[in-house]
Amino acid sequence: MTNRRDFLRTSLLASAGIPLIPSCGLAVPMMNRKGGKKRMKLSFFPYELKLRHVFTVATYSRSTTPDIQVELEYDGVTGYGEASMPPYLAKELGTVDSVMEFLGRVARRLQDFSDPFQMEDILGAIDQMDEGNAAGKAAVDIALHDLVGKIMKQPWYRIWGLNPALTPSTTFTIGIDTADVVRQKTRECADRFNILKVKVGLDNDKEMISTIREVTNLPIAVDANQGWKDRQQALDMIFWLKEQGIVMVEQPMPKEQLDDIAWVTEHSPLPVFADESIQRLKDVEGLKGAFTGINIKLMKCTGMREAWKMLNTARALGMKVMVGCMTETSCAVSAAAQLSPAVDFADLDGNLLISNDRFSGVEVVGGKLTLPDRPGIGLKDK
Repeated sequence: MTNRRDFLRTSLLASAGIPLIPSCGLAVPMMNRKGGKKRMKLSFFPYELKLRHVFTVATYSRSTTPDIQVELEYDGVTGYGEASMPPYLAKELGTVDSVMEFLGRVARRLQDFSDPFQMEDILGAIDQMDEGNAAGKAAVDIALHDLVGKIMKQPWYRIWGLNPALTPSTTFTIGIDTADVVRQKTRECADRFNILKVKVGLDNDKEMISTIREVTNLPIAVDANQGWKDRQQALDMIFWLKEQGIVMVEQPMPKEQLDDIAWVTEHSPLPVFADESIQRLKDVEGLKGAFTGINIKLMKCTGMREAWKMLNTARALGMKVMVGCMTETSCAVSAAAQLSPAVDFADLDGNLLISNDRFSGVEVVGGKLTLPDRPGIGLKDK
Protein backbone atom coordinates (compact mmCIF):
# COMPACT_ATOMS: atom_id res chain seq x y z
CA MET A 1 0.00 0.00 0.00
CA THR A 2 2.87 2.38 0.84
CA ASN A 3 4.52 1.76 -2.51
CA ARG A 4 1.24 2.48 -4.30
CA ARG A 5 0.85 5.79 -2.43
CA ASP A 6 4.43 6.75 -3.31
CA PHE A 7 3.82 5.87 -6.96
CA LEU A 8 0.62 7.90 -7.14
CA ARG A 9 2.25 10.89 -5.48
CA THR A 10 5.21 10.80 -7.86
CA SER A 11 2.95 10.39 -10.89
CA LEU A 12 0.78 13.34 -9.94
CA LEU A 13 3.80 15.59 -9.46
CA ALA A 14 5.50 14.44 -12.65
CA SER A 15 2.39 14.87 -14.79
CA ALA A 16 2.08 18.51 -13.71
CA GLY A 17 5.26 19.38 -15.58
CA ILE A 18 6.25 22.26 -13.26
CA PRO A 19 7.64 22.44 -9.71
CA LEU A 20 4.69 24.42 -8.33
CA ILE A 21 2.61 21.42 -7.26
CA PRO A 22 3.91 21.36 -3.65
CA SER A 23 2.08 24.63 -2.90
CA CYS A 24 -1.19 22.93 -3.88
CA GLY A 25 -1.19 20.77 -0.77
CA LEU A 26 -0.02 17.43 -2.15
CA ALA A 27 3.04 17.41 0.08
CA VAL A 28 2.73 16.92 3.82
CA PRO A 29 5.34 17.36 6.58
CA MET A 30 7.45 14.24 6.91
CA MET A 31 8.14 12.71 10.28
CA ASN A 32 11.11 10.81 11.60
CA ARG A 33 10.95 7.59 13.59
CA LYS A 34 10.77 9.48 16.87
CA GLY A 35 7.75 11.46 15.71
CA GLY A 36 9.60 14.76 15.19
CA LYS A 37 9.70 16.66 11.93
CA LYS A 38 12.63 15.97 9.64
CA ARG A 39 14.85 18.90 8.75
CA MET A 40 17.07 19.83 5.84
CA LYS A 41 20.78 20.30 6.54
CA LEU A 42 22.79 22.65 4.31
CA SER A 43 26.58 22.44 4.07
CA PHE A 44 28.95 24.27 1.73
CA PHE A 45 32.62 24.97 1.02
CA PRO A 46 34.71 27.09 -1.40
CA TYR A 47 36.08 25.32 -4.47
CA GLU A 48 38.26 27.16 -7.01
CA LEU A 49 37.70 26.06 -10.60
CA LYS A 50 40.87 25.70 -12.67
CA LEU A 51 40.53 26.51 -16.38
CA ARG A 52 42.33 24.41 -18.98
CA HIS A 53 43.20 27.57 -20.94
CA VAL A 54 43.34 31.25 -20.04
CA PHE A 55 39.86 32.56 -20.85
CA THR A 56 39.64 35.93 -22.61
CA VAL A 57 36.59 37.91 -23.69
CA ALA A 58 36.13 41.54 -24.73
CA THR A 59 36.52 42.93 -21.21
CA TYR A 60 38.76 40.60 -19.13
CA SER A 61 40.93 37.46 -18.86
CA ARG A 62 41.17 34.81 -16.14
CA SER A 63 42.60 31.33 -15.48
CA THR A 64 40.43 30.41 -12.45
CA THR A 65 36.85 31.00 -11.30
CA PRO A 66 35.72 31.29 -7.65
CA ASP A 67 33.11 28.68 -6.80
CA ILE A 68 31.20 27.26 -3.83
CA GLN A 69 29.94 23.69 -3.64
CA VAL A 70 26.68 23.05 -1.75
CA GLU A 71 25.12 19.91 -0.28
CA LEU A 72 21.55 19.69 1.02
CA GLU A 73 20.79 16.57 3.07
CA TYR A 74 17.35 15.33 4.07
CA ASP A 75 16.47 11.94 5.51
CA GLY A 76 19.61 10.29 4.17
CA VAL A 77 19.30 11.79 0.66
CA THR A 78 21.72 14.49 -0.54
CA GLY A 79 21.14 17.07 -3.25
CA TYR A 80 24.08 18.92 -4.79
CA GLY A 81 24.29 22.56 -5.85
CA GLU A 82 26.88 25.07 -6.92
CA ALA A 83 27.58 28.81 -6.97
CA SER A 84 29.99 29.98 -9.68
CA MET A 85 31.07 33.61 -9.37
CA PRO A 86 33.15 35.08 -12.21
CA PRO A 87 34.69 38.25 -10.68
CA TYR A 88 33.31 40.54 -13.38
CA LEU A 89 29.78 39.63 -12.21
CA ALA A 90 30.42 40.08 -8.49
CA LYS A 91 27.71 42.74 -8.15
CA GLU A 92 24.98 40.44 -9.47
CA LEU A 93 26.21 37.02 -8.38
CA GLY A 94 28.14 37.80 -5.22
CA THR A 95 31.65 36.95 -4.05
CA VAL A 96 32.93 33.94 -2.13
CA ASP A 97 32.71 35.90 1.13
CA SER A 98 29.22 37.29 0.51
CA VAL A 99 27.82 33.97 -0.69
CA MET A 100 29.37 32.04 2.21
CA GLU A 101 27.78 34.50 4.65
CA PHE A 102 24.45 34.29 2.80
CA LEU A 103 24.46 30.48 2.80
CA GLY A 104 25.07 30.53 6.56
CA ARG A 105 21.84 32.49 6.95
CA VAL A 106 20.04 30.18 4.53
CA ALA A 107 21.08 27.15 6.59
CA ARG A 108 19.33 28.67 9.59
CA ARG A 109 16.29 29.74 7.55
CA LEU A 110 15.80 26.20 6.25
CA GLN A 111 15.00 25.10 9.79
CA ASP A 112 11.59 26.71 9.28
CA PHE A 113 10.75 24.10 6.63
CA SER A 114 10.21 20.40 7.22
CA ASP A 115 9.11 19.34 3.72
CA PRO A 116 11.45 19.79 0.73
CA PHE A 117 8.48 19.45 -1.64
CA GLN A 118 7.36 22.94 -0.59
CA MET A 119 9.78 24.28 -3.18
CA GLU A 120 7.91 27.45 -4.08
CA ASP A 121 7.66 28.51 -0.45
CA ILE A 122 11.26 27.60 0.37
CA LEU A 123 12.88 29.25 -2.63
CA GLY A 124 10.58 32.26 -2.45
CA ALA A 125 11.60 32.83 1.17
CA ILE A 126 15.29 32.46 0.34
CA ASP A 127 15.00 34.91 -2.56
CA GLN A 128 13.54 37.53 -0.23
CA MET A 129 16.43 37.22 2.22
CA ASP A 130 18.86 39.22 0.12
CA GLU A 131 18.74 41.60 -2.84
CA GLY A 132 21.83 40.09 -4.50
CA ASN A 133 23.83 36.89 -4.12
CA ALA A 134 22.10 35.34 -7.13
CA ALA A 135 24.70 32.59 -7.37
CA GLY A 136 24.16 31.59 -3.76
CA LYS A 137 20.43 31.41 -4.35
CA ALA A 138 21.05 29.33 -7.47
CA ALA A 139 23.23 26.91 -5.50
CA VAL A 140 20.45 26.24 -2.98
CA ASP A 141 17.84 26.03 -5.75
CA ILE A 142 19.89 23.45 -7.68
CA ALA A 143 20.55 21.40 -4.55
CA LEU A 144 16.84 21.43 -3.64
CA HIS A 145 15.83 20.35 -7.15
CA ASP A 146 18.41 17.59 -7.05
CA LEU A 147 17.17 16.46 -3.64
CA VAL A 148 13.48 16.44 -4.60
CA GLY A 149 14.18 14.69 -7.90
CA LYS A 150 16.09 12.00 -6.04
CA ILE A 151 13.24 11.55 -3.55
CA MET A 152 10.84 11.23 -6.49
CA LYS A 153 13.35 8.97 -8.30
CA GLN A 154 12.94 11.04 -11.47
CA PRO A 155 15.20 13.40 -13.47
CA TRP A 156 13.91 16.95 -13.77
CA TYR A 157 13.54 16.89 -17.53
CA ARG A 158 10.98 14.13 -17.04
CA ILE A 159 9.22 15.98 -14.20
CA TRP A 160 8.95 18.96 -16.56
CA GLY A 161 7.58 16.70 -19.27
CA LEU A 162 10.50 17.19 -21.69
CA ASN A 163 11.79 14.69 -24.24
CA PRO A 164 15.53 13.97 -23.78
CA ALA A 165 15.82 13.02 -27.45
CA LEU A 166 15.24 16.69 -28.34
CA THR A 167 18.37 18.09 -26.70
CA PRO A 168 20.35 20.38 -29.02
CA SER A 169 24.03 20.33 -29.83
CA THR A 170 26.01 22.48 -27.42
CA THR A 171 28.37 25.16 -28.57
CA PHE A 172 32.01 24.94 -27.50
CA THR A 173 33.58 28.27 -26.64
CA ILE A 174 36.81 29.61 -28.10
CA GLY A 175 38.06 32.69 -26.26
CA ILE A 176 39.88 35.64 -27.76
CA ASP A 177 43.58 34.82 -28.25
CA THR A 178 46.47 34.89 -30.70
CA ALA A 179 45.97 33.29 -34.12
CA ASP A 180 48.21 30.34 -33.26
CA VAL A 181 46.34 29.58 -30.02
CA VAL A 182 42.96 29.97 -31.73
CA ARG A 183 44.02 27.47 -34.41
CA GLN A 184 45.20 25.04 -31.73
CA LYS A 185 41.97 25.33 -29.72
CA THR A 186 39.88 24.90 -32.87
CA ARG A 187 41.76 21.77 -33.94
CA GLU A 188 41.27 20.30 -30.45
CA CYS A 189 37.48 20.61 -30.59
CA ALA A 190 36.39 20.73 -34.25
CA ASP A 191 35.86 16.98 -34.58
CA ARG A 192 33.93 16.69 -31.27
CA PHE A 193 31.32 19.44 -31.67
CA ASN A 194 28.69 20.45 -34.23
CA ILE A 195 28.75 24.18 -33.47
CA LEU A 196 31.35 26.52 -32.00
CA LYS A 197 31.00 29.72 -29.99
CA VAL A 198 33.49 32.51 -30.53
CA LYS A 199 34.09 35.51 -28.34
CA VAL A 200 34.34 38.75 -30.30
CA GLY A 201 34.04 42.45 -29.48
CA LEU A 202 37.61 43.67 -29.90
CA ASP A 203 39.56 45.04 -32.86
CA ASN A 204 40.53 41.56 -34.11
CA ASP A 205 37.03 40.13 -34.70
CA LYS A 206 37.52 39.38 -38.39
CA GLU A 207 40.92 37.85 -37.70
CA MET A 208 39.38 35.56 -35.07
CA ILE A 209 36.70 34.28 -37.45
CA SER A 210 39.03 33.98 -40.43
CA THR A 211 41.55 32.03 -38.33
CA ILE A 212 38.88 29.54 -37.27
CA ARG A 213 37.70 29.24 -40.86
CA GLU A 214 41.22 28.09 -41.79
CA VAL A 215 40.54 25.00 -39.64
CA THR A 216 36.80 24.26 -39.85
CA ASN A 217 33.54 25.20 -41.57
CA LEU A 218 31.38 24.33 -38.55
CA PRO A 219 28.49 26.70 -37.77
CA ILE A 220 29.51 29.41 -35.30
CA ALA A 221 27.64 31.42 -32.68
CA VAL A 222 29.35 34.66 -31.68
CA ASP A 223 29.21 36.53 -28.38
CA ALA A 224 30.28 40.17 -28.49
CA ASN A 225 29.90 40.63 -24.70
CA GLN A 226 28.74 44.25 -25.25
CA GLY A 227 31.93 44.92 -27.22
CA TRP A 228 30.47 46.89 -30.17
CA LYS A 229 29.52 50.48 -29.31
CA ASP A 230 28.23 51.86 -32.64
CA ARG A 231 25.04 50.37 -34.03
CA GLN A 232 26.00 50.73 -37.69
CA GLN A 233 29.37 49.12 -36.99
CA ALA A 234 27.55 46.29 -35.18
CA LEU A 235 25.14 45.74 -38.06
CA ASP A 236 27.90 45.84 -40.68
CA MET A 237 29.82 43.25 -38.67
CA ILE A 238 26.75 41.02 -38.39
CA PHE A 239 26.25 41.07 -42.16
CA TRP A 240 29.92 40.12 -42.62
CA LEU A 241 29.56 37.37 -40.01
CA LYS A 242 26.56 35.88 -41.80
CA GLU A 243 28.71 35.50 -44.91
CA GLN A 244 31.18 33.50 -42.79
CA GLY A 245 28.62 30.94 -41.64
CA ILE A 246 27.72 32.49 -38.29
CA VAL A 247 24.22 31.48 -37.13
CA MET A 248 23.46 33.78 -34.19
CA VAL A 249 24.78 36.82 -32.31
CA GLU A 250 24.78 37.31 -28.55
CA GLN A 251 24.72 40.73 -26.82
CA PRO A 252 26.17 42.86 -29.62
CA MET A 253 26.15 46.16 -27.69
CA PRO A 254 26.17 47.50 -24.10
CA LYS A 255 22.96 46.77 -22.26
CA GLU A 256 22.45 50.49 -21.63
CA GLN A 257 22.04 51.02 -25.40
CA LEU A 258 18.75 49.12 -25.64
CA ASP A 259 17.31 51.33 -28.39
CA ASP A 260 20.42 50.78 -30.51
CA ILE A 261 20.21 47.03 -29.90
CA ALA A 262 16.57 47.04 -30.97
CA TRP A 263 17.56 48.82 -34.20
CA VAL A 264 20.31 46.25 -34.84
CA THR A 265 17.90 43.37 -34.17
CA GLU A 266 15.29 44.85 -36.52
CA HIS A 267 17.79 45.00 -39.39
CA SER A 268 19.92 41.96 -38.53
CA PRO A 269 19.99 38.94 -40.87
CA LEU A 270 20.81 36.79 -37.81
CA PRO A 271 18.93 36.20 -34.54
CA VAL A 272 20.18 38.42 -31.71
CA PHE A 273 20.14 37.08 -28.15
CA ALA A 274 20.30 38.97 -24.84
CA ASP A 275 22.93 37.99 -22.29
CA GLU A 276 24.09 40.87 -20.11
CA SER A 277 20.70 42.54 -20.74
CA ILE A 278 18.83 39.66 -19.11
CA GLN A 279 19.08 38.65 -15.49
CA ARG A 280 15.78 37.42 -14.13
CA LEU A 281 12.12 36.80 -14.92
CA LYS A 282 11.16 40.44 -14.44
CA ASP A 283 13.46 41.43 -17.34
CA VAL A 284 11.99 39.17 -20.01
CA GLU A 285 8.92 41.12 -21.11
CA GLY A 286 10.84 44.38 -21.51
CA LEU A 287 13.21 42.79 -24.03
CA LYS A 288 10.53 41.70 -26.49
CA GLY A 289 11.25 43.50 -29.75
CA ALA A 290 14.76 44.50 -28.68
CA PHE A 291 16.13 40.96 -29.00
CA THR A 292 15.14 37.86 -30.92
CA GLY A 293 15.68 35.73 -27.83
CA ILE A 294 17.19 35.46 -24.35
CA ASN A 295 20.07 33.49 -22.87
CA ILE A 296 19.04 31.98 -19.51
CA LYS A 297 21.84 31.31 -17.02
CA LEU A 298 21.10 29.68 -13.68
CA MET A 299 23.71 31.71 -11.79
CA LYS A 300 22.07 34.98 -12.84
CA CYS A 301 18.40 34.03 -12.51
CA THR A 302 18.75 32.24 -9.11
CA GLY A 303 18.34 28.71 -10.41
CA MET A 304 16.08 26.14 -12.05
CA ARG A 305 12.81 27.41 -10.57
CA GLU A 306 13.08 30.83 -12.17
CA ALA A 307 14.77 29.53 -15.33
CA TRP A 308 11.73 27.36 -16.06
CA LYS A 309 9.44 30.37 -15.62
CA MET A 310 11.66 32.50 -17.87
CA LEU A 311 11.64 29.87 -20.59
CA ASN A 312 7.86 29.63 -20.62
CA THR A 313 7.42 33.41 -20.47
CA ALA A 314 9.76 33.93 -23.41
CA ARG A 315 7.91 31.30 -25.43
CA ALA A 316 4.59 32.97 -24.65
CA LEU A 317 6.05 36.24 -25.98
CA GLY A 318 7.20 34.56 -29.19
CA MET A 319 10.89 34.80 -28.31
CA LYS A 320 13.62 32.25 -28.84
CA VAL A 321 15.47 30.73 -25.89
CA MET A 322 19.07 29.81 -25.26
CA VAL A 323 20.39 28.16 -22.10
CA GLY A 324 23.92 29.05 -21.07
CA CYS A 325 26.34 28.73 -18.19
CA MET A 326 29.37 30.21 -16.48
CA THR A 327 32.53 28.25 -15.89
CA GLU A 328 30.99 25.53 -13.71
CA THR A 329 31.36 21.91 -12.69
CA SER A 330 29.03 19.27 -14.09
CA CYS A 331 26.73 20.04 -11.15
CA ALA A 332 25.38 23.38 -12.38
CA VAL A 333 25.82 22.48 -16.06
CA SER A 334 23.74 19.31 -15.62
CA ALA A 335 21.09 21.32 -13.78
CA ALA A 336 20.85 23.77 -16.69
CA ALA A 337 20.83 20.88 -19.17
CA GLN A 338 17.53 19.65 -17.72
CA LEU A 339 15.89 22.52 -19.66
CA SER A 340 17.80 21.89 -22.87
CA PRO A 341 15.17 19.82 -24.74
CA ALA A 342 12.99 22.96 -24.79
CA VAL A 343 15.51 25.52 -26.11
CA ASP A 344 16.76 26.71 -29.51
CA PHE A 345 20.46 27.00 -28.62
CA ALA A 346 22.57 25.56 -25.79
CA ASP A 347 25.92 26.87 -24.58
CA LEU A 348 26.63 24.28 -21.88
CA ASP A 349 30.36 23.70 -22.04
CA GLY A 350 31.46 25.29 -18.75
CA ASN A 351 32.39 21.93 -17.23
CA LEU A 352 34.50 21.07 -20.30
CA LEU A 353 36.63 24.17 -19.78
CA ILE A 354 37.92 23.15 -16.33
CA SER A 355 40.42 20.52 -15.19
CA ASN A 356 39.03 19.74 -11.72
CA ASP A 357 35.38 18.73 -12.19
CA ARG A 358 34.00 16.86 -9.15
CA PHE A 359 31.14 15.13 -10.95
CA SER A 360 29.96 13.38 -14.08
CA GLY A 361 26.54 14.34 -15.41
CA VAL A 362 25.32 15.55 -18.78
CA GLU A 363 27.63 14.38 -21.57
CA VAL A 364 28.38 15.55 -25.08
CA VAL A 365 28.05 12.67 -27.54
CA GLY A 366 28.64 13.48 -31.19
CA GLY A 367 28.41 17.15 -30.27
CA LYS A 368 24.89 16.71 -28.83
CA LEU A 369 23.89 17.06 -25.18
CA THR A 370 23.02 13.66 -23.74
CA LEU A 371 21.05 13.70 -20.50
CA PRO A 372 21.70 10.94 -17.95
CA ASP A 373 18.76 8.79 -16.90
CA ARG A 374 19.50 9.41 -13.21
CA PRO A 375 17.21 11.17 -10.74
CA GLY A 376 17.46 14.82 -9.79
CA ILE A 377 19.99 16.63 -11.96
CA GLY A 378 21.67 13.34 -12.89
CA LEU A 379 25.03 13.51 -11.13
CA LYS A 380 27.46 10.81 -10.10
CA ASP A 381 30.88 11.17 -8.46
CA LYS A 382 33.88 11.09 -10.74
